[in-house]
Amino acid sequence: MSKLKVITLLFINFIFFQFKPDIMSQTLNQPQLIQEVLVDKDNAINIPFKKYRLPNGLTVILHEDHSDPIVYVDVTYHVGSARETPGRSGFAHFFEHMMFQGSEHVGDEKHFQIVTEAGGTLNGTTNRDRTNYFETLPSNQLETALWLESDRMGFLLDAVTTKKFEIQRATVKNERQQNYDNRPYGLVSEKMSEAFYPFGHPYSWTTIGYLEDIDKFDLQSLKDFFLRWYGPNNATLTIAGSFNEKETLDWIIKYFGSIPKGPEVKNMEKMEVQIPEDRYISYEDNIRFPYLTLTFSSVPSNTKEEAALDALAYLLGGDENKKSPFYQRFIKTQKAMQAVAYNATYELGGQFSFNILAYPNQKLEDIEKEIRDIIDEFDKNPIDEEVFQEYVASEYADLVYGLQSVQRKGSILAYYQTFTGEPGYLKTNFQNIKNLKIEDVRAVFNKYIKNQHAVVLSVYSKDNPNNIAAPNNFQRPKFPDNYKADLSEYQNLNHEKAIDAFDRNIQPKPAANPVIEVPEFWHKIWPNSMKIIGTPYNELPLTNITINLKAGQIFEPIDKAGISTLLADLLLEGTRRFDAEQFQSELKKLGSKINIYTTTSNLTISTTTLNSNIDKTLTLIRDVLFDPRFDPSDFDRLKNQQLEAIQYGKTNAESITSTVEAKILYPDDYILSKPDIGTEKTVSSITLEDVKHFYKQYFRPDHGTIVIVGDIGEKEVNKKLKFLKNLKEGQASMPSFVGVNPPQATTIIFAHKDKSPQSKIKVVGRGLRYDGLGDYYKIGIANFPLGGAFNSRINLNLRERKGWTYGARTAFVGSDYVDEFIVSTSVKADFTDSAVVEIMKDLEAYVQDGITEDELNFTKNSIGQRDALKYETASQKAIFMNYIIKNDFDKDLDKKQATILSELSQSKLDELTRKYIRPDALYIIVVGDRNHVLEPLKKLGYPLQEIELDE
Repeated sequence: MSKLKVITLLFINFIFFQFKPDIMSQTLNQPQLIQEVLVDKDNAINIPFKKYRLPNGLTVILHEDHSDPIVYVDVTYHVGSARETPGRSGFAHFFEHMMFQGSEHVGDEKHFQIVTEAGGTLNGTTNRDRTNYFETLPSNQLETALWLESDRMGFLLDAVTTKKFEIQRATVKNERQQNYDNRPYGLVSEKMSEAFYPFGHPYSWTTIGYLEDIDKFDLQSLKDFFLRWYGPNNATLTIAGSFNEKETLDWIIKYFGSIPKGPEVKNMEKMEVQIPEDRYISYEDNIRFPYLTLTFSSVPSNTKEEAALDALAYLLGGDENKKSPFYQRFIKTQKAMQAVAYNATYELGGQFSFNILAYPNQKLEDIEKEIRDIIDEFDKNPIDEEVFQEYVASEYADLVYGLQSVQRKGSILAYYQTFTGEPGYLKTNFQNIKNLKIEDVRAVFNKYIKNQHAVVLSVYSKDNPNNIAAPNNFQRPKFPDNYKADLSEYQNLNHEKAIDAFDRNIQPKPAANPVIEVPEFWHKIWPNSMKIIGTPYNELPLTNITINLKAGQIFEPIDKAGISTLLADLLLEGTRRFDAEQFQSELKKLGSKINIYTTTSNLTISTTTLNSNIDKTLTLIRDVLFDPRFDPSDFDRLKNQQLEAIQYGKTNAESITSTVEAKILYPDDYILSKPDIGTEKTVSSITLEDVKHFYKQYFRPDHGTIVIVGDIGEKEVNKKLKFLKNLKEGQASMPSFVGVNPPQATTIIFAHKDKSPQSKIKVVGRGLRYDGLGDYYKIGIANFPLGGAFNSRINLNLRERKGWTYGARTAFVGSDYVDEFIVSTSVKADFTDSAVVEIMKDLEAYVQDGITEDELNFTKNSIGQRDALKYETASQKAIFMNYIIKNDFDKDLDKKQATILSELSQSKLDELTRKYIRPDALYIIVVGDRNHVLEPLKKLGYPLQEIELDE
């Protein structure tokens, strides 16, 4: 080769590498297609996908679904609390928090802001085996999501500061106190993990970790954790929704392809747990119902025996199996509020548990004996073939129902890829269920339950310390004196950053907003005044039907408060044709779901069914509506459960707060001054005849609505639902509206919760009633930057800057009968008075200074673009149809609201804020430990009233 040619080639290479590195990068980082699964129109349990792998080890799963203009992005890292070591628990979960604190090219607190402003939603979760981060956005925002996720994968560490670290440490500690230490039964999983697994086992601590371990974290350890586990070769990027495959792959190469591969990560070995003898443990909690759980060793997830163990759990004590021995022995005889069997599986092993929430008069020793009797009887008796087939049918339906959203489909693909290497393992899982035989269930019973030892945990109240199954014979193992954590895998880790051919500081500009099609619908008003609305849905073979009748709390006689809740529960206890067990059996055979519940105004019957079973399901609904069983024994049991639930609420901060709120906001002679489940006095007075009378009085079509989402047209509906035309208009009048009664001056209302490590704070005042296009809609917009978004003033202040809470929000809650403004949070007890001060400062500043221009733009962008996510699933379409009915079938409602949003000015929003947020006329409800927080609250200068809740 001549010297000239050599020089020419060198020059060409120089030009190529200097000025076209993006081309070279894409050439070097081309993903390899590993697997492709196509659409199977004959199989509803099908998620088509393509699987790629980048040279740096990143696995990419793509699932195209163009039915809605949205996209779901999921990055799952194969690291959870199981990768931690004793004495360093909680690291994986703590790190999840840190991943939202900004990266090198994404500012502090900007991740949430960017996604929210794009009209999307986002979150992250951690469990024993993995951590995932995910967003659902309008489809034109996909590149932005990839930019965000790649930046925190490749460029996190230089943005981590000591200040951020300490704030998130405080936030995580608050989360632990809120969800574990301050919640009844919140420590069950921790105590069970300590006793079930041997010292050092990766599951012998919970994901949240111990406070003493969290206090020991340091910044360098956090960085080492990232470098060890957060490489692309330990991650799966899943994208599901409406996107262009070629364009998306180009973006993936651009943003992720240059991120260096991390250290090798091997799957952990399965760890079978042997329990040589029954272990008894117990602890005291602030509870009403004594709790007992027996837990046996089970199998890891995604193994063939898992399906048989799941079926065994259903047969013995499935939550929806009223034929099960657990239901018959404990629930029907009123020995327990809850009695279930459950098979929980994880990557390394599993646990098969029997869980009993017993009534206060029951001895846990006797409960355990009865569980042992049930196990012996199951061993001796044949398995009911009919119940077994019901289980298989309902599992198939549940799998179908679970495929309605791209988020759900994307998360399924990500899960199975992470733990099996096969994204399409869902079909294998289904086949395992479909091919299941009774002999398989008997085999796993013999192997894992019969003659096996268990860990037996009792939770008792301070008033009854002797109510345990047996004396403790096990203690949590202590650290050996010479114990030293093995941190060898965290040594010699290199922080190597990606080198890109583009400027990561520049946020991608999205394409034009996708065209959002409001669902087409038809509507009618029947001669009996019932309003009916329907919209097509044919993505899956299912139909959703929602019936709303004006029979909610607002219609109750005040001396019978709680009667609508009792009626709703009783309606699911069978019909004249079928008793409760038979009725549920019929539903299970069909794979149908019927849920009945009450709200302030409505009693709602919500149904989801496979299209092939719609007629039979509607026959059952007809029986529920027109031929309820109203069995006296069912009534007595449900009434007793409701009374016990009222007592339980006295140990729960949320329930205490709600009860106080109702009591102070409304006159004593108004029904909304009572809790929605009633009080001991009112529920005790309710008779079966009262329920029947309430049913006859309010089961009528006046102002009632029917919403249908499915592959069923108007003519078919008239035929299939003609039985609803038999509802006759009644004589009962609509209740009058009684609004919130605000105080003359802002007042603290205090309720005591003994030894509470956190305080629940709820600030309430008068808001305004619902309207679709008026001030209620507009003040909701004004509230968004105050406390309606994660990046709102109050949440950023209390959580992200102070670290006092796991979260704080504000809202206007309005309906035909409700007009409230609320601020809600739970804070560490030490900061109760300070949190009240900060909340009031934020409210006063917002009222006085108004919304900023940046907040206005953020709010308009966020609310204006989120419509893309509103109409995806059948249930979302049903919510929208209800919304349309509420606004008199206004087809242009969304367009009108969009116009209002675009035209709202800072001055108009400030005017609304000053009108409807009154810092000088609020109740500040605080539920906490009197001995710890009351005196500091008194020093704040507000009028203060202690309130007792006992009747």
